[in-house]
Amino acid sequence: MKKKTFVTILDDHQSIIDGYVFRLSANPQIEIAATINFGEELEPALAAHPTDVLLLDVNVPVSAENQNQYPILHVIPKLLQIYTELNILVISMYAERGLIRAVMDAGASGYILKDDQTSARDLASVVLSVAGGGIYFSQKAHQIYHAHLTKENIILSTRQLEALSLCEAYPNCTTAELADRMSVSHSTVRNLLSAAYMKLGVNNRAAAIARAQQMGLITPSPQSMP
Repeated sequence: MKKKTFVTILDDHQSIIDGYVFRLSANPQIEIAATINFGEELEPALAAHPTDVLLLDVNVPVSAENQNQYPILHVIPKLLQIYTELNILVISMYAERGLIRAVMDAGASGYILKDDQTSARDLASVVLSVAGGGIYFSQKAHQIYHAHLTKENIILSTRQLEALSLCEAYPNCTTAELADRMSVSHSTVRNLLSAAYMKLGVNNRAAAIARAQQMGLITPSPQSMP
């Protein structure tokens, strides 16, 4: 029997939460851990309900009394340091490059636009992919973020190649275990791999390794050598 994937949802619109719950509950591999409407409820909810994937709206108030915006760019790295196996999937109406870049740099595993009907229909598959260590973008968000990466540096950095070579050598290692081997934080490894996936045009660890081997960026497997 496959392990359940537990999902917590933070959004200040109950109708949107209900839609997510409807989509996700249809998949027997997914269980809703908690649903909340305000930012200040998030940390207590995660402490009370073990969560594999957090669906996080970027535009939610701090509390019913404090309608200022919850500081997600501060919260994301903090949560990933506390919950090293947590995967955060940001869902937003905003398609600005700066916000997408900031969210991914903070350690998120993907960015979905709320008007993306394809992602909405496939939300359960997206969540399971992210829970397995993949990344996911709405098509428009992908184009925006990939253009930023390509413009800045199309070549994988030394640290990104180091992370991929460790993934190749230890395919069953968790992100936290890779972080220990590299003597960096969990969020740093997550960011290194996410950026590498995007530059290689893939969305998971196995595909990134295969692509990097094909391009001669890391050591090829014995089976692929002449």
